[in-house]
Amino acid sequence: MIRRHHLDESVLARALKEARRDAGIAKPVSAHTLRHSFATHLLEFGHDIRTVQELLGHSDVSTTMIYTHVMNKGARGVKSPLDRLEQPRAEYRGAAAQSASPI
Repeated sequence: MIRRHHLDESVLARALKEARRDAGIAKPVSAHTLRHSFATHLLEFGHDIRTVQELLGHSDVSTTMIYTHVMNKGARGVKSPLDRLEQPRAEYRGAAAQSASPI
């Protein structure tokens, strides 16, 4: 026999409230806020709308399209591939890299 233990949603809500307070975040946070942020970040980083739709469990893509409203940046949202080249690359400074001798 398999037993599954489910938590009441108030347990999650309370944990999110405590985490928000501990992090010093002034705005309200809910599970829906995290879901919305997740979807928005996926879209901002170039994942296609159908993938996001599947991850969120939406049966209709028009429901998922709601998350694209925050991405309307106009021309400011368009970046040239050359703009990405201007960003400095982070250097790796691990202990192994510092002590290794060149071959």
